[in-house]
Amino acid sequence: MDEFRFEITEEMEDERIDKCLSMLIDSLSRSFIQKMIKEDSVRVNGQLVKGSFRLHTEDIVEFVLPKAIEPDILPEPVPLDILYEDNDIIVVNKPKGMVVHPAAGHYSGTLVNALMYHCGDSLSGINGVLRPGIVHRIDMDTTGSVIVCKNDRAHNCIAEQLKTHSVTRRYYAICHGILKADSGTIDKPVGRHPSERKKMAVNERNGKAAITHYHVLKRFAGYTYIECELETGRTHQIRVHMSSIGHPLLGDETYGSRNFPFRLQGQTLHAGILGFRHPTSGEYLELEAPLPDYFRHLLEIL
Repeated sequence: MDEFRFEITEEMEDERIDKCLSMLIDSLSRSFIQKMIKEDSVRVNGQLVKGSFRLHTEDIVEFVLPKAIEPDILPEPVPLDILYEDNDIIVVNKPKGMVVHPAAGHYSGTLVNALMYHCGDSLSGINGVLRPGIVHRIDMDTTGSVIVCKNDRAHNCIAEQLKTHSVTRRYYAICHGILKADSGTIDKPVGRHPSERKKMAVNERNGKAAITHYHVLKRFAGYTYIECELETGRTHQIRVHMSSIGHPLLGDETYGSRNFPFRLQGQTLHAGILGFRHPTSGEYLELEAPLPDYFRHLLEIL
């Protein structure tokens, strides 16, 4: 366990303690610091405080950071399609059918299993649990680029970019029907479906803000090939948004029709372009994952 002790300077006078500590220790998120405060792990001048406590010059802040919990996940020699890798990050092109993180029904063969074998101990561990590098996810049957972080500093940097919507995320999809407009924006909140808990939905009452921009690439008989750019990143956002305007994704049996003349495994959706500021150099990187074979073959058929 790591012990921390800080004396507050004039620059941090009247600052909230949770915000102050997140600035002093960039490897800890503000939400994790708030959790430690609620668990009575943080003291100011020897006294327990709330997350809203305002600090004063010469206050002494002390806390003990618990040792990160090792995940019960086994490394597996699963092949990875690596688009980019350095000491801070690795960007992989995830295939269809691969789950990002182990969960009920999918405890092996996941992206995390493969990453733990490839990277060894060089994966970020954030918020008291060694979450192996995962800073964002895509669905099991969505293909394409996923960024993974090798250290906590990189993890926090990319997470902040995702939070402020400064990461470029462009997806390619085929939807049912023919979109009349060449481009458009869907601005509808997305949240849990009110009655089907495993599904998401446009939820005006309890959903979170969600914005998807789409652009028509080509029209076919009964289908449209589109590019979607995410301004926000809600669960199943593109799938829910396109379904909400009457153009669900081809192959998406959860939010669309099961009636299509092709043998498909889930939605026709590919995370093609991922752009972000590198956590060390600050340079803007933009990486492209090529369309998978099934997707290209389907376009040829159409």
